[in-house]
Amino acid sequence: MDSRLTQFDTMIKVNDGTTNNDYGYYPENRPISQLLNYGLILLDKPSGNTSHEIVSYVKKILQLEKAGHSGTLDPGTTGLLPIGLEEGTKIVPVLLLGPKEYVALGRLHSHVSHEKMNQIVREFTGTIYQRPPQRSSVKRQTRIRSIYEFEILDQFDRLLLFRILCESGTYIRKLIYDIGEVLSVGASMIELRRTRVSNFADESMFVRLHDLVNAFETYKETGQEDKLRKIIHPIEIAMTNLPAVMVRDTAVDALCHGAQLALPGIVSISKGINKGDLVGIYSLKGEIVGLGISLLDFNDFFHMKKGICLEIKRIVMKPNTYPKFWSSGDSAEFRKNDDDDDGSVDGVAEIDQTDDDSIVVDDDSVED
Repeated sequence: MDSRLTQFDTMIKVNDGTTNNDYGYYPENRPISQLLNYGLILLDKPSGNTSHEIVSYVKKILQLEKAGHSGTLDPGTTGLLPIGLEEGTKIVPVLLLGPKEYVALGRLHSHVSHEKMNQIVREFTGTIYQRPPQRSSVKRQTRIRSIYEFEILDQFDRLLLFRILCESGTYIRKLIYDIGEVLSVGASMIELRRTRVSNFADESMFVRLHDLVNAFETYKETGQEDKLRKIIHPIEIAMTNLPAVMVRDTAVDALCHGAQLALPGIVSISKGINKGDLVGIYSLKGEIVGLGISLLDFNDFFHMKKGICLEIKRIVMKPNTYPKFWSSGDSAEFRKNDDDDDGSVDGVAEIDQTDDDSIVVDDDSVED
């Protein structure tokens, strides 16, 4: 994956706006203290530990209060475990919106020909129905999942190596079991590795726990940041798949205190944004401010002059990162406009603290 913040590549200007470098940070230039508050680690989980144990280790290593992962892996499963740090934990659920990729080793209980196996893999590609296994912590009801790609990488006697690109929440162990049932021979999973979460598929970006320990110890002892910066990414990198909205500096703190976003507060938007899209809300420096649902289609942002344009779902940035322009009586941008039916001021609407958990997608406690 490109480590750049590619969500800003197709931004279209709606209003003029500039940013004051005295406040906030460009994501790639955050000091380490801020990177630890708004960071993401692409950890290569080892076998033998639970996902929650790994997150606990990361918190202890980096001396953090909060950390959270996206998509729980079984203790025996290895591979990518994205971990958000501090305020970055609020963004981690967004990764559940994207696909997951796994490489799995399975064993058939009786021999099946290559031709028959290729046929059954094609039958299991597309929409499937799954019932979570008995040991799952979620309600055991049949659910629909999508298998985007399914291929046999190798077959030796009764051993098969699969690659599966699938919707989040797909049970790979159950998928292999179901294949065995359809073949009337039985099948079981031996090993599983997750190789992709959403857009993160470049294993050169994955890091192991001992790499993190070494990088942080080097930073503490010598002040050298290079190793740590290669491991901890700005949390904004997790949102490259979402449309983006950039807001004025003067709107940022109002949003952080619970205001809704009105059209005059927007400077630029992603090309092709649609009503109902989950969007990332950013400062003009590219810092994540929060998440919201667009109430307008792309053209409406240019044809309308006032009104609320986003329903705020979650605020990520800490209040007071930017000055409180919204409370200044002499600020023209936020002066009350009595002609507005929506109760908005020019840039933000009335304060109504919002930190909605509704963006959290169903995250199965066991995904294999």
